Amino acid sequence: MMKPENHNRKTEGDINQTLARNTWMETQVDENTKSFLEEDARYFLHQSMSTPCLDVIKKSNQSSFFNLQGKPYLDFHGNNVHQVGYNQEELIENLIKQLHKLPFSPRRYTNKPAIKFAKKLASLTPSDLNRVLLTPNGSSAVGIALKLARAVTGKFKVVSFWDSFHGASLDAISVGGEAVFRDSMGPLMPGVERIPPPVTYRGIFEDNEDKCLEYLEYVFKKEGDIGAFIAETVRNTDVQTPSKSFWQKARALCNTHNVLLILDEIPIALGRTGYMFAFEHYGIEPDILCLGKGLGGGIFPQAAIVTRDKFNICQEISLGHYTHEKSPLGSVCGLTTIDIIEKEQLLKKVRRDELYMRSSLEALKIKYPLIGDIRGMGLLWGIELVTSKDTKEKAVDEAERIMYECLAEGLSFKVSAGNVLQLSPPLTISREDLDKALNILDRALLKISDQINNHQTIV
Repeated sequence: MMKPENHNRKTEGDINQTLARNTWMETQVDENTKSFLEEDARYFLHQSMSTPCLDVIKKSNQSSFFNLQGKPYLDFHGNNVHQVGYNQEELIENLIKQLHKLPFSPRRYTNKPAIKFAKKLASLTPSDLNRVLLTPNGSSAVGIALKLARAVTGKFKVVSFWDSFHGASLDAISVGGEAVFRDSMGPLMPGVERIPPPVTYRGIFEDNEDKCLEYLEYVFKKEGDIGAFIAETVRNTDVQTPSKSFWQKARALCNTHNVLLILDEIPIALGRTGYMFAFEHYGIEPDILCLGKGLGGGIFPQAAIVTRDKFNICQEISLGHYTHEKSPLGSVCGLTTIDIIEKEQLLKKVRRDELYMRSSLEALKIKYPLIGDIRGMGLLWGIELVTSKDTKEKAVDEAERIMYECLAEGLSFKVSAGNVLQLSPPLTISREDLDKALNILDRALLKISDQINNHQTIV
């Protein structure tokens, strides 16, 4: 039996269990597709945010994927793996070549692609961030980072933010701040101290991020045995961007209290924010950097941590003893992805696209009272919808209706925090496709706003 909707617990994906979802099935999905969706629902274990599925896709190319009937969806979600777009020819060619040479490297042996990949990652990061461990997924990269921090500091306690997301494994949800991932999970990893993120203090203390810093310093001093502070440099889900001052002060607090700073850039690195790494915006360095998602070029699951030379002290500890640790295939995908970003000068392109997106979305904000806030950098944007600009009450139902209107016209994105439309297209997206997506969004906002105006007014 379907649980009653709880708007306070809405996250991306809960839209899969609503009346609007039923309408989608009735009006947008043909019988052939329904039969596959029924098989999917029969054989896959159901879980929040994944099931039931919306459609069946059969191919992808550049900025779009296509369903069984050939309908294209511009992909402004992509699970953050599609920095270089889909079916990137050079990436596929290099992967095929490697498949024919060496598809797998057993433990205790290395291989040239893995060495080149680690060397490349070290060359991209500043100062002594030269030590790498490779792993198949972001959650395990976070796990490695937490284990390394314990080994280096001798302290097991860690500070993280409420509402943060660091992966879905048991250790990752232990330090994560989204309650939906902890439901029914019982006792989790001990020693986690969560604090409200900087965004908590916006609009209450005149955007006073220093309140968050005071809280952070208080916990560092009060506990006295904190080993690490883990955070997303920029929160990906609903696109929260702290100030440069915040991160510089937070970095200084970590230095003062001998706390390692772990920056989780799994979804936002590799050009998403206009720089190879988001921390470059803030003039800081992490002690441990977590990477993943787009690192495999949208083809192969590949993640990594990068840390300082002086932390190479775990020769007798297994930090990330994974079967596919030094994957030749993952390494080739990572190397090629970075090479494409550099050769095609995607960082410069993304910074140009940022200006275009900002002006276009701000114009929509002026046009529609439903939009309470526009946030973003590079090609990562959040459109926060509210029922009232005074109370800033979340427009949860409206966000869902807009999402389905856009899906019907071929624009896919996710809704985060219940009311934030998160737009995250490939870095390679053309201006023509950007305009197409913005026009679809404009029409959806107009339609839902007109429906609202017939019943109530946003004040």
